Amino acid sequence: MMDIKILYEDNHLLVAVKKPGVLSQAGSLDMPDMLSILKDYIKDKYQKPGNVFLGLVHRLDLNVGGVMVFARTSKAAKRLNEQVRNHLFSKKYLAVVLGKMNLDQQVHVLENYIKKDEVHKVAQITESKNDQYAKLTYQVIEQVNIKRDVISLVDISLETGRFHQIRAQFSHIGHPLYGDNKYGPKTLGYELGLYAYELSFSHPITKESLTFIHYPGEGIFKSFIIFGGNSNDSNEN
Repeated sequence: MMDIKILYEDNHLLVAVKKPGVLSQAGSLDMPDMLSILKDYIKDKYQKPGNVFLGLVHRLDLNVGGVMVFARTSKAAKRLNEQVRNHLFSKKYLAVVLGKMNLDQQVHVLENYIKKDEVHKVAQITESKNDQYAKLTYQVIEQVNIKRDVISLVDISLETGRFHQIRAQFSHIGHPLYGDNKYGPKTLGYELGLYAYELSFSHPITKESLTFIHYPGEGIFKSFIIFGGNSNDSNEN
């Protein structure tokens, strides 16, 4: 069984860290997925016979790592899904974007309308209010030079959870995510500069406010000083 980091568990919830390259749930691809891995984990740990219930509350894209919560009972699943629908989940991401952004320590807002192209499986920014409203806020944390290019580390608070929202909105302002072949320049490899580092919600049974944080520890994120990168390569301007 794949080694998965567990951040929290009780009789109602399981909070774990998804690695990039792992599916949120089983699909058409023959690849490991979080739902199956965690069901096996519960079955082995608690010696449960038969099928194990575990509810998928939200998803992360295949090449996105970060914090995910799963429901261990149908009641917890129902209540957590209600929080998602009512925008009571708080999600924060770290993104590595291409290009030099303004290190002004200000919080910036991106607001657009988004339409999903079902044929090509991409999000399109539109001007139509008939499409889905999408909003996020962001702050630029750091910049570094990589092979004559500049990349920026951005802290993002997602206020609406639309399909490929972060990827589409940053591409729209001329700063596509590092490694994003759908919304930016074609690159080799499968690393995407996006990580879901913080998740906040209310416990579905006790109503306690819960926040879980896990920072990326590998890949392109290691280029930044904040994650142990070489300060000699940093760009302060």
